[in-house]
Amino acid sequence: MNTKLLKLVGLTFAAVSLLWSVPSVAQDKSQSPSSGENLSDQQALQRGTQAVIWGMPAVSMVALRKGAQRDLGAGINDIIYFSKPMVSRHGFLTANNQVPYVIASLSTADGPVVLEVPPASPHTVFFGTVIDAWQVPVADVGPEGADKGKGGKYLFLPPGYNKPVPAGYLVQRPKTYHLYVGLRPVAINGGTVAEGVKYSQLLKAYPLSQAGKPTPNRYIDAYPKPWDTLVKFDKSYFEDLATVVNEEPVQEKDLVMMGMLSSIGIQKGQPFKPDADAAKALEPAVKLGYDMMMQYFVTPGKALVPFWPNRNWDTLNLSKEQAEQGFPFVTNDKLLLDARAGGVYFWATWLPKHLGKGSFYLMGLRDSSGTLFDGSSLYRLRVPKDVPAREFWSAIVYSRATAGFIPKVDRVGLSSYEKADLKANADGTIDLYFGPKAPAGMESNWIPTGEDFFLIFRLYGPEKALFDKTWTLADVDKLKQ
Repeated sequence: MNTKLLKLVGLTFAAVSLLWSVPSVAQDKSQSPSSGENLSDQQALQRGTQAVIWGMPAVSMVALRKGAQRDLGAGINDIIYFSKPMVSRHGFLTANNQVPYVIASLSTADGPVVLEVPPASPHTVFFGTVIDAWQVPVADVGPEGADKGKGGKYLFLPPGYNKPVPAGYLVQRPKTYHLYVGLRPVAINGGTVAEGVKYSQLLKAYPLSQAGKPTPNRYIDAYPKPWDTLVKFDKSYFEDLATVVNEEPVQEKDLVMMGMLSSIGIQKGQPFKPDADAAKALEPAVKLGYDMMMQYFVTPGKALVPFWPNRNWDTLNLSKEQAEQGFPFVTNDKLLLDARAGGVYFWATWLPKHLGKGSFYLMGLRDSSGTLFDGSSLYRLRVPKDVPAREFWSAIVYSRATAGFIPKVDRVGLSSYEKADLKANADGTIDLYFGPKAPAGMESNWIPTGEDFFLIFRLYGPEKALFDKTWTLADVDKLKQ
């Protein structure tokens, strides 16, 4: 072997020896960014957080159904009604307190189900929607729905149902087994709440197999009881999410998330039983998911957009295409994950399949300076003399933390129905006050807060002046105390 070759071989061995002597990142644990235990925690945090956001609309409905069983003893096909409008003890997302509700949970797991809707009476008509387990609107009910206010039998078929369908039904093919009915018996032609309650008890739900002679429904009055349907952002969130996964068909749009769920212990066909370490790792995930949805809700231009360019009153940031398609929150190329969760179902329920003209909501999160409302300050809203609402207007306070009513207060909102009891200004305007204490002498015009909040100003029977924006609502002013 010549001298040059020997030198080359020597250099090669030296280089190899040098490579072996340098510790790699993989070999040197002191250089490793995370241990295996830390990576497991990170996986639970990251995938758990996204699961919270993804599951928001479905978990909200499971919470409602489980709350109905726990607080009211109500089950599938039971008709839950309110003999009076809701008050502070009723835990619902942004409900109104002027019109009573009618709510029912249905399931087609054992076969098709019928919802029999009565025709409108001279003094009452239903407005509302049937939604699926993911809150995708399935069918509107009443004048805005397929029955056109004339009454009818809505037939809901299980996913994949291919048997013959009998004639005479308004056939619906939802993509989930569980369905949720949310209706309002609205008074017309001088109708009363009592008439609406009586009308509500004409609604029926039963299996198609009993169509010849249905088992009589149970009608449960929820008004006297503290029915809580609000989602709890703790370990129960993942338990409710596991319930959805086990009960419902997996849709193509959710396959990626289903793959991630298995890594945090949620898997179709298996009970959700995380060990102590896994459960502890998921605790920060549900909190982070909540914070992300809250941030989306309160950040201008995301969930809400200004209704007037120079006012702090907002409206839903929903595209025309989604409205026309019935709010599936799916486009040709993506699932609108954040818009569906933080944009709507974090704080609301029961979008209609078709947007009607019965009501319009103005969202108020900030005062005239653009600052979020806080629970320790006093605020004033000056309502104009002439509000472009044929039926009535209302202003309701909601907890920013839960999007439900402020707990343990005697009043959650005021409306034009109370005009006779409200003190008006000389020019006909009415000042409403929001704060922990009423200003002296204005108790009748005060809605208590005591915690950070937001407002919804509703116009029922909105008129042209609202939509062409020739009418405006002044911003809420923060007052010195």
